[in-house]
Amino acid sequence: MEKKTKLTISGTAKKSIKNIEIAKTQGKNSVVIEKQSSKFPSRGGSSKPGNFKPRTTSTFNRGAPPKPSFATKSPPITNDFERRKLAEQRATKRLKGDDNKDKKTSKAGTKKRELKLTVSRALSDEIEARARSEASVKRARQKENKNLTKEEAQENLKPVKRDVNIPEAITVRELANRMAEQSSSVIKFLFGMGVTVTINQTLAADTAEYLVKEFGHNPIREEKVEEIIQKIKATRVENLKNRPPIITVMGHVDHGKTSVLDVLRSANVVSGEFGGITQHIGAYQIESQSNKLTFIDTPGHAAFTEMRARGSKLTDVVVLVVAADDGVKPQTVESIKHAKAANVPIVVAINKCDLPDADPQKIKNQLLEHELIAEDLSGDTLMVEISATTKKNLDKLVEAIILQAEILDLKTDFESKATGIVLESKIDVGRGPVATIIVTTGTLKKGDFFVSGLRWGKVRAIIDDKGKNINEAPPSAPVEILGINGAAKSGDDFIVVDNEKEAKTLSENRAQESKDVKNPLTFATQDSAFSDTSAEELNLIIKSDVHGSSEAIKNAISQITHDEVKPKIILADIGMVTETDVTLAKASNAVLIAFNVKPSKEAKKLAENEKIKISSYNIIYEVLDFIKQKMSGLLSPDIQETVTGTAQILEIFKVSGAGKVAGSKMMEGEITTASDVRIIRDGAIIYTGKVGTLFREKNQVKQVNNGQECGITVKDYMDFQKNDTIEAFSITSTERMI
Repeated sequence: MEKKTKLTISGTAKKSIKNIEIAKTQGKNSVVIEKQSSKFPSRGGSSKPGNFKPRTTSTFNRGAPPKPSFATKSPPITNDFERRKLAEQRATKRLKGDDNKDKKTSKAGTKKRELKLTVSRALSDEIEARARSEASVKRARQKENKNLTKEEAQENLKPVKRDVNIPEAITVRELANRMAEQSSSVIKFLFGMGVTVTINQTLAADTAEYLVKEFGHNPIREEKVEEIIQKIKATRVENLKNRPPIITVMGHVDHGKTSVLDVLRSANVVSGEFGGITQHIGAYQIESQSNKLTFIDTPGHAAFTEMRARGSKLTDVVVLVVAADDGVKPQTVESIKHAKAANVPIVVAINKCDLPDADPQKIKNQLLEHELIAEDLSGDTLMVEISATTKKNLDKLVEAIILQAEILDLKTDFESKATGIVLESKIDVGRGPVATIIVTTGTLKKGDFFVSGLRWGKVRAIIDDKGKNINEAPPSAPVEILGINGAAKSGDDFIVVDNEKEAKTLSENRAQESKDVKNPLTFATQDSAFSDTSAEELNLIIKSDVHGSSEAIKNAISQITHDEVKPKIILADIGMVTETDVTLAKASNAVLIAFNVKPSKEAKKLAENEKIKISSYNIIYEVLDFIKQKMSGLLSPDIQETVTGTAQILEIFKVSGAGKVAGSKMMEGEITTASDVRIIRDGAIIYTGKVGTLFREKNQVKQVNNGQECGITVKDYMDFQKNDTIEAFSITSTERMI
């Protein structure tokens, strides 16, 4: 008898020990099948019928009809026929789902929300309909706003015209920032004009003004610091009083200039009171017949030139000392020229008249050549014959100076703010920076704030030429000032201002202007911006005795101009030649010039070891001649070419030991073994070289004349062809001078 298999399906949620126990109580052929209950797919998944794992306990009994029991959301089924039909439909649907698994999976991503059953979907008639997400709406709004912003920006994008302040010198970066433009745009614009610049390049004020206009802005030229200072310097015309004259004593070396000053000084200054300022600055006051005179001992004509170059009205009278036994010398002539250029009256002191070979009349005649005519020769120049040794006529010299000062009628305002000129500055141990000045206008008071060159400060102490502390310094008084924040330069101006803030601002602005104004880019440099030929440079290192000398030499050298060579001053400083100068000269291949100074022992030894020549001079003309000579050595010589002969190749021979020989005939001129030759083929130069050997009937010769036939070999060339032309020429070079 066959056993009947009974199928029992019951849905269970979890596997448990109870299920196992139930299975044990069933028949031997009972099987436990785990199947996960059917649920709706997750939000992000898709319907995959084949992946369901229902957990059921099944018992197969043969012969028993199947009684399926499914937990579904179907309407109530009344009869068995309908149940079976529904089971068949579901089984068929599941099989089809397995076959089209891949297709459904690929489409599931696009319709991931379609299978999610929500209350709204269940109640809605149009289940397929789907509302627009909030994120999509938000993105659309952002895109719309972005497009609107672009349109508004394009409508409002109009060039803004700015007022741009332009100082005397400004960098490309700063100018671009002030215009609110990109630095690259400014550089590109200049490049288009043929001027190459970097972002840190300094532009001149005119160039910057042109650029600002081109970029559509309004340029405003800033007032220069010097203009502000000139307004401060402008003296009032009220309360003018007579001031002591300022006298500069000048003359050639060894003409007794220092001796005259010493005699004048000792006549009025008590011995023992020389110290302090007198021996340091070379400026002092003497009193004669209730008249004060301020003397300046300028170390040579160059310092005087420096003062005049700065436009200062410091010197009122020049005392020109000429030795009666020596006559007019080059530096004497220079002094006369500088005094005339400055429009300053000259009083001539003919010194050393006590010597036996003195000839004052000869001096007067020599001075006639320079338009200095003595009074006894119906001129207007005061000339006094003196002797510093015997003190002869020194009182007459003082009288002549006072008379000249009275004619000038020197007056100034004593009540205004003080201005002056720096004669010398140093850093004193214990006192710090000390500036020696001569007050030109106004009265300097203790506690005043001032500007001097690039420095500023507050007057802490005023020391007169006697070495005493004073509270006020009247015009024409030489004094020492304590309180400056650094060493000023000789020849700098000295201006008293209202307060510390103004002094500090003026000093900083001056420093800023001087920093960048050294080599500003101007339109004059456009032509040479892309030039192929660059001028040779002669590097120079100049050491001089005084600041004025170096300034004078620098100015004179700057006047030497040439297209192919130019002087370049690497260093122009004061003091003796040191080891550092020699090392710098070696490193930069520079010419080392010592003007009125000598090298130190160490520098001299180092120069000998390094084979560097130190050129020493004491007259500025000799220095300039030497520099011109050195610059001429850098010029390329003039090369002149002369054609000496022409030969035409008729045949080419091969000679053992000599290679190819061009059998030629001299058409004109001559050719020698020392000639330079060029091979010309079809009007083009093929080769240029020298003659190797010349043959005449198998014999070597040194020269072949016109009309003769010969064999010619050319060094390092054998590619001859018939009808080539051999042209012989000679080159002569001549040196050029500036």
